[in-house]
Amino acid sequence: MTLPSVIRDLPAGVLAALAGLLLSCAAPAEPVESGALEAAITVPQGFPALTAPDDNLPSADRIALGRRLFYDERLSRTEEISCSSCHVQAHAFSDPNRVSNGVDGQMGTRNAPALVNPAWGKSFFWHGGASSLEVQAVGPIKNPLEMDMTLAEVAQRLSKDAGLLQQFKQAYDDEPNESTITRALASFERSLVSGNSAYDRYLRGDSSALSEAAARGEQLFNGERAECFHCHAGFNFTNNGFRNDGSDPNDPDEGRREITLKDSDFGKFKIPTLRNVAVSAPYMHDGSLATLDDVIDAYVAGGRGHPNTDPTIVPLDLTTDDKACLRAFLESLTDDDFLNNPAFADPDPP
Repeated sequence: MTLPSVIRDLPAGVLAALAGLLLSCAAPAEPVESGALEAAITVPQGFPALTAPDDNLPSADRIALGRRLFYDERLSRTEEISCSSCHVQAHAFSDPNRVSNGVDGQMGTRNAPALVNPAWGKSFFWHGGASSLEVQAVGPIKNPLEMDMTLAEVAQRLSKDAGLLQQFKQAYDDEPNESTITRALASFERSLVSGNSAYDRYLRGDSSALSEAAARGEQLFNGERAECFHCHAGFNFTNNGFRNDGSDPNDPDEGRREITLKDSDFGKFKIPTLRNVAVSAPYMHDGSLATLDDVIDAYVAGGRGHPNTDPTIVPLDLTTDDKACLRAFLESLTDDDFLNNPAFADPDPP
């Protein structure tokens, strides 16, 4: 899960210090183009090379272990919440609820974002407080509103499972501990690759893959009338930056300011990928917009009035037909193979 932040209730200065500590402990991510990595994770045509820390190159054993842990409720204090509780495959590994439920039914303040091609992410959490998937995996486990556990306690629980002990040995030649647990989770998340939407097939030469409306929507998306491409750029439809997109003016969420402590970052959030966006409702960091039409309308209006709205968010001159075509293009980014891939599903379904 990824509700609010690593530990949202800490004072801002303490939170920043904790984030710095976590970042300093993370292994550097380097581009890896080895045959072993490519054998473990297939990179779609047109995607850049994968990156992974030197001590956590993806392998079949590491991905399989991480997949098991992703669906394991023992990672939470009450043994009722797993990562998959808030990252649901059918919803592009996002949460269909406005905000997610943690242990004891506690409610967060942010919507759990989709996990689509996280291997190419530059930072994680809505405020960008984690520099790698390994660091990101720490937050939900420790967060009192989410899993409310320590990694030491999780390791102790998992060490009682003989089958899992063998998997850890095969994957890392080690037992469950803070390092192997988070590295395994990160390995599974790196395997969540989506690159076979209708639009991908269109780019690969299938001119019939897009409807006429979607093709016109693509022109709007990548043109100056709708201006979507300025932020949702590149193969993964994000420039990995942070913006205030004109959210609710009464929203108290500090966003990126939690990490940087800069007033200029108040209310800024990570620009998400738009891949599989049609199935990942509700939208925005707080889940405040229920449908794609709501999102399009908010942008056409030039945002909802937040005082720190990015200057690129301005009213747009789009007709009803323009908006329908834009929605059709966004719907063309759905990858049914990704949403139904059995390799990503619970290995031990109830």
